[in-house]
Amino acid sequence: MAAQQTRVDVIANNIANMSTTAYAARSAVFADLIYRQDVNPGAISSTQGTIVPTGVQLGLGVQTQAVSMDMRQGALRQTTNDLDIAIEGNGFFEITLPNGEPAFSRDGKFEVDPDGLMVNSDGFALADGITIPREARQVTISADGEVFAFFDDAVEGQSIGTITLTSFVNPKGLEAMGGNLYRETTASGTPINGQPGQDGLGLLRQGYLEESGVDVVSEIADLIEAQRGYELNSKVLTAADEMYASATRIR
Repeated sequence: MAAQQTRVDVIANNIANMSTTAYAARSAVFADLIYRQDVNPGAISSTQGTIVPTGVQLGLGVQTQAVSMDMRQGALRQTTNDLDIAIEGNGFFEITLPNGEPAFSRDGKFEVDPDGLMVNSDGFALADGITIPREARQVTISADGEVFAFFDDAVEGQSIGTITLTSFVNPKGLEAMGGNLYRETTASGTPINGQPGQDGLGLLRQGYLEESGVDVVSEIADLIEAQRGYELNSKVLTAADEMYASATRIR
């Protein structure tokens, strides 16, 4: 019952984040617990003197083994904001936290702070340090990450920096921090920085945002299954209590 409750909690979090930009859906992974070996497979039968082919192994329940992230890319949704950037393929944006530590995100909803620095929705700066001049009338971002600013007195755009991407050997090993941010861990491996479109990294799509990876229909089906599993386990406990009660009344 506790395992099914954990599954329901994971599903509830997925459904709550069905509209969260670039949210990676989670799934609970379970494993059976240790077994009580009443008769080991291959043991010699005490009555027949033969080898027992299967034995008597009684399972002692289930445990939560992991809550895994589905890192597949979500659908891309077009917006009207020039600073909305989606990653088409593999990779993360590197974000600098207020304490100077790096964090990583696929949420490409960027704005500018009072100094013109590109920041995320929480005001944390993009690690590439892209500063947009106040005089710029338009900003374009190429698929390979180069940022151009256009001014009223010039036809050609001026390059003001390049947005890089970061990949990990095991992105599922990243630590979720909330706020669409992840932190490097020993399991994820060290960050590998590179230019979009190279070394297996995805391309940038200006004017798009990545939608949540939650499949609502699948989540509802899983929720019904988890609820049925919880109810069945509850009935098993009730039946076992009744059987024990009957046994204790025998005289």
